[in-house]
Amino acid sequence: MSTVSGGPGPAGADHVLPFQLDALGVRGRLVRLGPALDSIIERHGYPLAVARPLAEAMVLCATLATSLKYDGIFTLQITGDGPIRLLVTDLTTDGALRGYAQFDSWKLAVALGAGKEEAPEGYVPKLFGRGRLAFTVDQGQHTERYQGVVPLEGTTLADCAHTYFRQSEQLPTGIKISARRDEQDGVGHWRAAAMMVQQMPELDAGRMASDGLGVDREQREEDFRKAVILMASATEAEMLGPELPSATLLHRLFHDERPRHFPRRPFAARCRCSRDRIDRVLRSIKREELADLRDPTGRVAVKCEFCSTEYAYDENDLDKVYASAA
Repeated sequence: MSTVSGGPGPAGADHVLPFQLDALGVRGRLVRLGPALDSIIERHGYPLAVARPLAEAMVLCATLATSLKYDGIFTLQITGDGPIRLLVTDLTTDGALRGYAQFDSWKLAVALGAGKEEAPEGYVPKLFGRGRLAFTVDQGQHTERYQGVVPLEGTTLADCAHTYFRQSEQLPTGIKISARRDEQDGVGHWRAAAMMVQQMPELDAGRMASDGLGVDREQREEDFRKAVILMASATEAEMLGPELPSATLLHRLFHDERPRHFPRRPFAARCRCSRDRIDRVLRSIKREELADLRDPTGRVAVKCEFCSTEYAYDENDLDKVYASAA
């Protein structure tokens, strides 16, 4: 197979750059998010201790989703009994990314301690408590949904993802995640990056054996450990720095292994909510049961958790909604 470059491109753009280390029998991907995070996180005004886990979850979602072959929606959901009780992010196959979080402000303040705003290192037990991490692949109403669920075990989201791969009997996998918010001229900007390396299936390794590379289990394990060590050597500045293109970072880490790059895929912050979708939700509820959704003016108001768009319905609007259901 000929080498296909992902191109240098701007390091801060929202994208995934898949790569392969043939010499080590390892494949991987580097995901970087910037503007998409700003669009999603900043509109909600989340505290930093909530925003950083959400940024890490979104880059993890993009990393895992782009490692699968599917046509639909990949969803990552974290639930817990801690200050952050729910975190949801999803990615469609055409690159539409979104996410939101639900949290208890009082519990969060108590967990962080007086005067602290940042999520501490190893924040998962403190901010999520006991809970679970779920991955769902939805390819439409006529297909069976796939879901993987694991307990929240570990101090970071990368640890929790490793638990998933161990328990689901997937191939050996290593993941590194970084996220940070910087301010420029008083405006906050988020950057997050994730790198994943995964041992290739033995079938693929067998194909490489025909090229004289050989297949040896001990050597395969040693090669994978080497890939993980090289990945782990990336600093936060390298992972997140806008001045370092993704292809350059991969070359810096794996130059002796001559990484092959495949076409990069872009992402964009884009919600899937619409008036039609909300209409369908309302039709599933009896009209007399809409009291809890009414605002002080008497209109029914439905707010999208992901993008904060509010859809308002007066009585004439509701007449049309329920007339179409008749």
